[in-house]
Amino acid sequence: MKAHITQLLAQAAASLSTEITPEQIILERPKSAEHGDFSSNLAMQLAKPLKQNPRAIATSLINALPQSDYIAKVEIAGAGFINFFLSAQSKQIVIADIFAQGEKFGTNNVGKGTKVQVEFVSANPTGPLHVGHGRGAAVGDCLARLLEATGWNVTREFYYNDAGAQIDNLTKSVQARSQGIATDDPRFPEDGYRGEYILDIANAYLAKETVTADDMQVAASGDVHDLESIRTFAVAYLRHEQDLDLRAFKIKFDIFSLESALYTTGKVDQTVSQLIASGKTYEEGDALWLRTTDFGDDKDRVMRKKEGGYTYFVPDVAYHFDKWNRGFERVINEQGADHHSTITRVRAGLQALNMNIPQGWPDYVLHQMVTVMRSGEEVKLSKRAGSYITLRDLIDEVGCDATRYFLAARRADSQLIFDIDLARAQTNDNPVYYIQYAHARICSVLNQWGGDVSNLKAVNLTPLSEPNEAMLMQRLSEYPEIVNDAATDLAPHTIANYLKECASDLHSYYNDTKFLVDDESTKLARLALIAATQQVLKNGLHLLGVSAPEKMYK
Repeated sequence: MKAHITQLLAQAAASLSTEITPEQIILERPKSAEHGDFSSNLAMQLAKPLKQNPRAIATSLINALPQSDYIAKVEIAGAGFINFFLSAQSKQIVIADIFAQGEKFGTNNVGKGTKVQVEFVSANPTGPLHVGHGRGAAVGDCLARLLEATGWNVTREFYYNDAGAQIDNLTKSVQARSQGIATDDPRFPEDGYRGEYILDIANAYLAKETVTADDMQVAASGDVHDLESIRTFAVAYLRHEQDLDLRAFKIKFDIFSLESALYTTGKVDQTVSQLIASGKTYEEGDALWLRTTDFGDDKDRVMRKKEGGYTYFVPDVAYHFDKWNRGFERVINEQGADHHSTITRVRAGLQALNMNIPQGWPDYVLHQMVTVMRSGEEVKLSKRAGSYITLRDLIDEVGCDATRYFLAARRADSQLIFDIDLARAQTNDNPVYYIQYAHARICSVLNQWGGDVSNLKAVNLTPLSEPNEAMLMQRLSEYPEIVNDAATDLAPHTIANYLKECASDLHSYYNDTKFLVDDESTKLARLALIAATQQVLKNGLHLLGVSAPEKMYK
């Protein structure tokens, strides 16, 4: 309908001898129903080129609008806004569209099959996934689902930083626990990891267990003096544990990449050689520097330290150069806000390669902290992790659906308070329960009716004349636009907000309306409306990775 009205306005504008394309025409949904279903500021856009008063232009545009059965009336408001009021017939069209498209309703092909990689979670294999990783997992997976829904060819990727000082600390921590050294013993590594999971790894290592994680299978030697064996086993053990957490969170990755592989395959050295050849490096103080200030950084950055070894941002550049070489025209990194300082450096390193990588590549979505609350107090510690709340803690407490919804339901760049009590509540105050309950209510009515839902696609919808029915149909018609905007803005929280509003409209309609009435035409029309609503709720919940139950269980 939005496209239809835009085309009408473009034809009207053409009659005024002005050059404007449909893409330049802005059409918005007014916040108040009294201002119509759509509103355009086209008259104000044309005021300068036509050198006329906007209200006069608006009058001319309305007079030139082609006839449409889908528009009941058009009015001028304020300085020259053109407000469109749709006919009942036009609002009912969405029901037929939903029945025709089913689970595809709301999708489009904006991406045209272009390859896009979404990297998210990317936790160091040094411990269980914490709640911050969980937020990254929820947001990243929702982004991938949105991009798939809008026609992109999506690859989900997890990058393991399995090299460096943190892995050394992990290795020494497991060795100490394998030797019977307690965490409060002065001999325990000062920067070691003290969670109970370290003891679990140590016991498994001493028992010479075998663990499997994605592309690797490692058998423990049990030798407490073999640091390399301990390192390899500990990393594999924790990667396996993280795999189990992600599986419980309904997250699947297409590719797992290892930082260590960038060194063993020579990609780090190749990237450094390319940067030197580009003329963007220099040596000073026995260190190798990159002129990142040429690309907007506040100071140049050290690549190779004077004591030897590369700084952490060098493998990051190599990793992203590898992404580019794998053919990803678009890359989106979903990471914690603490990665903000690396964005400029990585982009600068990629530009310095002189490989025609677009400026501003890759894209970043950064999420803020999560504060977990129970009974009005902050929860900070997990017995197993020792110093933080794990993702598995939340899943065990409130379930996968509530965890996913709550972690994705706010803008990623805003701090999030995760209220465990609210997430567990089976009341309308709990938004995920509220939405799922709307879906289950519809299923209950349709089950009571007992007919074939597919037969509802051809029913006469003219009995749908009540204001709450018009409001619900209007809400359903907004869904494709909401999905497209959420994908464009990389903002999955807008899907969560939409579902709450749609559920609210459904609950109001349900509370005020009888569906299984004696009048057959009225009954079937109302059943068609709620069946279409059920499909949209299900489609939206799928984009969040949340189930759409047919019954709600206490």
